[in-house]
Amino acid sequence: MTTKKARSRRSDDLRAGYDLVRLAHPVRGKYHARAVAGGNVVVLDADVAAAFPTAEAVNAALRLLLTVARTKVAGPKRPRRTT
Repeated sequence: MTTKKARSRRSDDLRAGYDLVRLAHPVRGKYHARAVAGGNVVVLDADVAAAFPTAEAVNAALRLLLTVARTKVAGPKRPRRTT
């Protein structure tokens, strides 16, 4: 276990194994395209995952659910008032 005193005595120098030439010119956004292309990751509970053997099956079920959710359901017809 290191103490506060021991930590404060360390220097901020780089270790000998670092290649300073490669560190001199960092690349901004190096992994941006890969991160954007990755998409969303969703972890399913075990019982739900057991019902869907593949990612395609999950996507098909969700698309069907979206179709059902977007359809307009007609309510019960009300009788017209007669005056």
